[in-house]
Amino acid sequence: MNTQKKRTPSPEGQRQLETLRQAVGKMLEKKRRLGQYAVTWKHGKPVIAGGDVPEMDENAQGTEGS
Repeated sequence: MNTQKKRTPSPEGQRQLETLRQAVGKMLEKKRRLGQYAVTWKHGKPVIAGGDVPEMDENAQGTEGS
């Protein structure tokens, strides 16, 4: 079994990653223009940002206080 990890994806993998990045970027821009919130990851944690971020009580925040 080969356990070595490739540092760079294959050319096909690179095309797929770029396509995904473009699709996600377009969707995030659309949500921003519509004033909708989006959930993304930053520093290993989910981040909610946007115009209509829902109010959350302590119980709905999960492990944020831990």
